[in-house]
Amino acid sequence: MNPSEFLVDGAEEAPRTLVLAHGAGAPMDSPFMAYFAEQLAGPRLRVVRFEFPYMRARRLGGGRKPPDREAALLETWRDVVRTLGKTEDLVIGGKSMGGRMASMVADELGVQGLVCLGYPFHAPGRPDKPRIEHLRALRTPALIVQGTRDPFGSPEEVAGYGLAKSIRVRWLDDGDHDFKPRKASGRTQRELWDEAIGVVREFVDAL
Repeated sequence: MNPSEFLVDGAEEAPRTLVLAHGAGAPMDSPFMAYFAEQLAGPRLRVVRFEFPYMRARRLGGGRKPPDREAALLETWRDVVRTLGKTEDLVIGGKSMGGRMASMVADELGVQGLVCLGYPFHAPGRPDKPRIEHLRALRTPALIVQGTRDPFGSPEEVAGYGLAKSIRVRWLDDGDHDFKPRKASGRTQRELWDEAIGVVREFVDAL
């Protein structure tokens, strides 16, 4: 992948790089992606964002193309990591689908860590078809940040999955798939975003 297609926040000489991929429906510069990248980036952490081929095609006027097939999404992740180089200082992940695809190649690529923001454990309304088999054997240290109201995976469901010991799940109280709480909770989406950012920063710093 051409580095000119990346969005980069933080110091170029930062000792660690976090690569974030977007979810199925929103691009790499969506408000969610932009806020997380800008707030996480700093002198010690560079944050890199990229887009899968179907999303780049949308940006170039290709209409509402659906996500690429899984094989193409995984190969894009491999290409991104090859382009960035050193894996010993690399943490990969992303929002929903982007994080799920990262989790499927994390062990293969030998990266230092994995961060998933709103993991799609199953399609909404389909808890009978979980997407978790590889998560039971994952070796890469991983953080999953999940809202307690996420229709893609609830605390009760996730508790019974038998995830690998390498995975830490942090729950955001009353958050949905985009970490948005109900007004009755007394909290705002920005507050939950900031809580998630704090958890991600703590995880990355401890690697």
